[in-house]
Order: sequence, then C-alpha cells, then structure tokens
Amino acid sequence: MLGVTEGVFLVLIVTEFILGNLVNGFVGLVNGSHWLKSKKMSLSDFIITSLALFRIILLWIMFIDGLIIVFSYHTHDSGIMMQLIDIFWTFTNNFSIWLVSCLSVFYCLKIASFSHPTFLWFKWRASRVVVGMLWGALLLSCVCTMSLMNEFKIYSVFSGSKETPNMTEYIRLKRSEYNLTRVLGNLWKLPPLIVSLTASFLLLFSLRKHTQQMQQYNIGSRDQNTEAHEKAIRIIFSSLLLFLFYFLSFLILSLSRFLPATKTARIIGMVITMSYFIGDSFILILCNKKLKQTFVAMFPCECGHLKPGSKGPIAS
Repeated sequence: MLGVTEGVFLVLIVTEFILGNLVNGFVGLVNGSHWLKSKKMSLSDFIITSLALFRIILLWIMFIDGLIIVFSYHTHDSGIMMQLIDIFWTFTNNFSIWLVSCLSVFYCLKIASFSHPTFLWFKWRASRVVVGMLWGALLLSCVCTMSLMNEFKIYSVFSGSKETPNMTEYIRLKRSEYNLTRVLGNLWKLPPLIVSLTASFLLLFSLRKHTQQMQQYNIGSRDQNTEAHEKAIRIIFSSLLLFLFYFLSFLILSLSRFLPATKTARIIGMVITMSYFIGDSFILILCNKKLKQTFVAMFPCECGHLKPGSKGPIAS
C-alpha cells in the first residue's frame, strides 16, 4: 500500500518523465529533421541535440530509479541492477553537464569581444576549441565512471561481511567510507560549473565594455551586438540558475545517507533533478530561432506567431 508521499512522488515523476521526453524529443526531432534535409548541422545545434538525447536517457534512468524507490526501496542500494544504473547515470549525467558548459563557451567565444591576444586566439579557433572540449568531456566522463569501481569494491566489502562482534566496527568504517566517497563524487560537477560561470562573466564584461563604447560615441540605439550579448547572457544565466538547483538536488541525494528521513530526501532530490531537465531544455527552445519558430507554429494563436523577419539570439 502506497503512502501519501509515495503517491504524490509517483504522480510527479510520471508527469515530469512525460514532459521531459516531449520537450527533449521535440529538440532532437526538429534538429534531426533539419539535418536530414540540409545534410549539415552547426556545432551549436549538434551540442543542443546531443544534450536533448542524453537528457532523454537520464529521464529514463531516473524514472526506473524512482519506481524502485516507490515499490522496492529496500533493494535500492544493492544488487547488480543498481550498479548498472549508477554506471549509466554517472557517464550520461557528467557528459550532459559538460555539454552545457561547452555551449556556454561557444556562445562566449562567438559573441564576446576582447582585445587580449589569448582571447582572440581562442575566438578565431572557437569551433576547434569547443570540439576539443567535447573530446575532453568524453574522457573525463569515462574517468569519472571508472572511479565507481572503487565505490563498488568498498560496498562489496561491508555488504558481504557478516555482522559479528569482531567485524561490526570494521563494517561501520567501510560504510562511512562508502557514503563519503559518494558525497565527494559531486566534485566532478564543479569544473563544468566553473567553466560556465567564467563564460557568463566574460559575456557580462564584454557587454559592459560594448555599452560604454556606444555611450562614448553617442550611439543611443540598440545594435545587434548588444542584443546578441543580452540574449546569450539570458540563456547562460538561466541555465546556470537551474544548474544551481540541479547541483542542490545532488547534494540532497548524496547527504540523504546521513539524514534521518533518507527516503523523503531522495524523493525531493529526484523531483528537482527531473524538473531541471525540463526547464533548461525549454529555455533552449525559447532562445533558439529555429526551435522557437517551430514550437510557436504548433499553437495556432495569432498573438503568438513570430514575425517573418524576427531573429533568435544566436544564429544556428
């Protein structure tokens, strides 16, 4: 018999699972069909499409994990099934986070304007820099996933030991070591967060510099460069705000092992995580010219139609 908490949680994850698949599936379908027609895809579209596909995988993983929490919570942290879920989740999640950072860097290099030689070197090679970041992200995600082997080894030690008076203290220490290792695993998410923050602040400084130059030359009207800065900043900062909630959910999920209401904490963390996959993808749709036009065209409302000449924040 399901309790009230489990019932509400089940309704929420089913709703978020359906919405998340619809939103991310829409991104993948639109960009995929455009690629089939034109036989080419821009780097930004490739990153956004890859991000949508990885998020669909993550939604499926979280949905299965949520069902296990509701219907078989006592087996949640044990067995081969959970180890496989951990492996797929760790790789897919870390790589998708890096995809967001790569997109932030791409927007920054394409739009921001600085005269420093180092920045200019990166700006002239923006596509190669981001492709290099993608390969590096793939490597780091593999290393992060391989680090799980140590966690599984520690878990097998205390889970396979018998609760005897001589082994009780040893098992307790190993269980504490395992829980601490799980918490410290969140540190893998700090580098992409720092990269995204750096790209955001560079865009802010570039916008400030550009605005000062316009005021100096008494240019009162808003030009395309200013609009591109502002729209890119809205995209990145909106994603960053949601990512901070996402990071908070992981802290909740990790620290739930040390909280008295472990199951409730995990439920809250999972709901926040799934909502991030929906919210951030929806922001990408609204801030991308091609995706937004296709999305608005699905709703026959005159006030919602884009004007033929309207432009998105960043050319795809």
